Amino acid sequence: MASASALFIAAPPPTKRLSGAGAGVLLRPARPIPAAGRRGGGRVAARASAAGKEGREWAAGMVAAAAAAALVIPEVAEAAQPGISPSLKNFLLSIVAGGVVLGVLVGAVIAVANFDPVKRT
Repeated sequence: MASASALFIAAPPPTKRLSGAGAGVLLRPARPIPAAGRRGGGRVAARASAAGKEGREWAAGMVAAAAAAALVIPEVAEAAQPGISPSLKNFLLSIVAGGVVLGVLVGAVIAVANFDPVKRT
């Protein structure tokens, strides 16, 4: 249950829900399509907005809050215990085994290249 709450913190809120046949579908409002024949009659001016900075600060605060909440969840906090879990041990051993196989392949290519060099004139 606590794991699911972190998921709801990270998910954006839905904007509109359908009822009836499309009850499970979420819709977001589309951007309006400008008319083909219309042209803007004035100058275009770009203005800096403080709302963008506040929005970024708010998003950064929400990310920090979600990370802090995730560390309190027992399943996540269990990973910080001392020692190596069996799954982590198997993962690390599989990485080592992959490195050994890669090393053997590279060694075999080098050995064959030195044993049977190609002489071009």
